[in-house]
Amino acid sequence: MGTPERKESLRYLFDRVVGPMGYKFTPDGVLVDELLEAEVKLEQDFGAPYCPCQMRPGNRAEDMQICCPCIPFHREHFDTMRRCWCGLFVHKDVSDPDSLPQFPPDEG
Repeated sequence: MGTPERKESLRYLFDRVVGPMGYKFTPDGVLVDELLEAEVKLEQDFGAPYCPCQMRPGNRAEDMQICCPCIPFHREHFDTMRRCWCGLFVHKDVSDPDSLPQFPPDEG
């Protein structure tokens, strides 16, 4: 499967995962496209669509906590920020994701 097809597959899958949790893709379509493309590359290189803005710790248990969508692993923090770290997903009521704060988990 090529990159464009895999991006659409991830878009379809992720939408079904994050929607019931109260999230949606960010309204910034360019950002969505760039992040999905980065995740396809990470999946090709490392076997999973890891978050492109997080460093992989290198052990499987910790790495899986940044496998997209990582919302279930970081739900409390993301609910406070109303977005995920990379900004691919935002709460369904968010219309201006650029106005949302982003802060480390220990500051939430």
